[in-house]
Amino acid sequence: MLATASPSPLSVLHEVFGYEQFRGPQAAIVEHVCTGGDALVLMPTGGGKSLCYQVPAIVRQRAGRGIAVVVSPLIALMHDQVGALHEAGVDAAFLNSTLSGAEAADVERRLLRGEVTLLYAAPERVTTPRFLAQLDSLHERGLLSLFAIDEAHCVSQWGHDFRPEYRALTVLHERYAGVPRIALTATADALTRQDIVERLQLEQARQFVSSFDRPNISYTIVEKKDPSQQLLRFVQDEHEGEAGVVYCQSRKRVEEVAQMLAQQGIDALPYHAGLDAAMRQRHQDRFLRDEGVVMVATIAFGMGIDKPDVRFVAHLDMPKNIEGYYQETGRAGRDGLPAAAWMAYGLQDVVNQRRMIDESPAGADFKQVMRGKLDALLALAEATDCRRVRLLHYFGEVSGPCGNCDNCLNPPQVWDGTDAARKLLSTIYRVQQHSGITFGAGHIMDILRGKASDKVRQHGHDRLSTFGLGGGFSETQLRGVLRQLIAVGAVSVDAQAFNTLQLTDGSRAVLRGEQTVTLREGVAAPSGGRRRAGGPKPTAAAVAAGLTDDGQLRFAALKAWRAEVAREHNLPAYVIFHDATLAAIAAQDPRTLSDLQGISGLGAKKLQAYGEEVLRVVGAAR
Repeated sequence: MLATASPSPLSVLHEVFGYEQFRGPQAAIVEHVCTGGDALVLMPTGGGKSLCYQVPAIVRQRAGRGIAVVVSPLIALMHDQVGALHEAGVDAAFLNSTLSGAEAADVERRLLRGEVTLLYAAPERVTTPRFLAQLDSLHERGLLSLFAIDEAHCVSQWGHDFRPEYRALTVLHERYAGVPRIALTATADALTRQDIVERLQLEQARQFVSSFDRPNISYTIVEKKDPSQQLLRFVQDEHEGEAGVVYCQSRKRVEEVAQMLAQQGIDALPYHAGLDAAMRQRHQDRFLRDEGVVMVATIAFGMGIDKPDVRFVAHLDMPKNIEGYYQETGRAGRDGLPAAAWMAYGLQDVVNQRRMIDESPAGADFKQVMRGKLDALLALAEATDCRRVRLLHYFGEVSGPCGNCDNCLNPPQVWDGTDAARKLLSTIYRVQQHSGITFGAGHIMDILRGKASDKVRQHGHDRLSTFGLGGGFSETQLRGVLRQLIAVGAVSVDAQAFNTLQLTDGSRAVLRGEQTVTLREGVAAPSGGRRRAGGPKPTAAAVAAGLTDDGQLRFAALKAWRAEVAREHNLPAYVIFHDATLAAIAAQDPRTLSDLQGISGLGAKKLQAYGEEVLRVVGAAR
């Protein structure tokens, strides 16, 4: 148990971070870790995971227990977290490659003197002999209080972002068995969760699993028609001037889409591993510090990005699995305001993802699991019922229709595609029997629809019995049928033979009429159209919507002042104060420092550092 002189977690939350109460399971997690317990925490992005280890670290440090070590995989995350802790008056530091030799040596000296409350480091550094020797020294003197392992799904081969270096973190339990550990992630299905427990030796840890639901995010998935134009309409019609992230699979596509958006007057920047490090850093800094920037990126960008006012995340290419989709879409709306997750997908996405799995050097068992995860994402994309119900069910959570996804807001028309599916399969079979070779999707659909192209005539496929049998089906309908046949394993795609189609053992059930194929009608519109008049305004203005005209002026003045402070401190504006805190100050119209006390997000250090300036700005705006 902690000494009686220890501060309470609630007092630390109020004094340091300026919040009156913990949210959801935070209080139980913090209490458990403060008293020395191990924990595995699954909490959605924006749910407040950081406080679950930051508050215990401060409590235990003030009780004389020493230093907390935070294992974090990303330099950007370390910088922002340490910057935010400094703003709150907490002694925090990081050790990473951005420090000079002299700077790193200074941090190490402070570390060994026990002068740091939280130290952030990457897993590669934590497991080096030099760093472990420093931890040994702290441990021998009773100055090692806590290990926090952030983004813990990285330890699992079943997770969407496996990093082998995380496996070596078992040394923390083996070498420092009495030091509590808290592993945290926003995304882990049952298989990944089990792997985290085994790999990090957390069998005795208490598990805290929050709801995976992010009710402020609306989900929309559309069929690809002209994806660049679909994206452009989505951004211009619904998110003009707002911050967002657009994910693409290839570096080339990232560059093309960023250029297209920029030419249309949208402040868009590319981000991928092919850019030099300095440019990537400049683009990331602009995204974090400026308002209304759209980052077009590969999945190299994202994890650890704490920007709260990202209003949309769009996917122009399908991710590998639901975990990746959930993690990436979860970067929208961290401030709790309305946000959108939008994805366009098509037949080629299905083919590409299948090919990447089949061509990977992994073992058969791993490939089978990956195919199952891809199938779950395809089922979500093809779903005609509530997207959120499907998404939450994947993580083992039962829910009802959300009323905030495309299928709930505009229930799709469905049609029985079983007859079309059987005709497609029959055509693939007859083509192979006739020619002895396989062909791609476009050729098969031309035959079925009775389109006598040069290629069809050349191979004599206009004389097949199925030629023209599908003339009543549109190409869009047949592509939907084919997507689902590939998704359920009734058709395979041979990547080694120019993406040609082949029947599988799974074809028989459909051909015999034992398995039905139900599909959604194709919808050309990319989304629900422009934001409804009078609907929620998912911007900073939403936070200030209830302010009077004078309050709006104070809010604008405070935002301008915050931007100046952020530039001076080389930090994102939200690290200084969140929009919600500025809106609360504007509404309060404070005249004295005591008027500022109790405003959410305004802790003791920030009140001391900025209180007089805030009063000056508010006074000048009256």
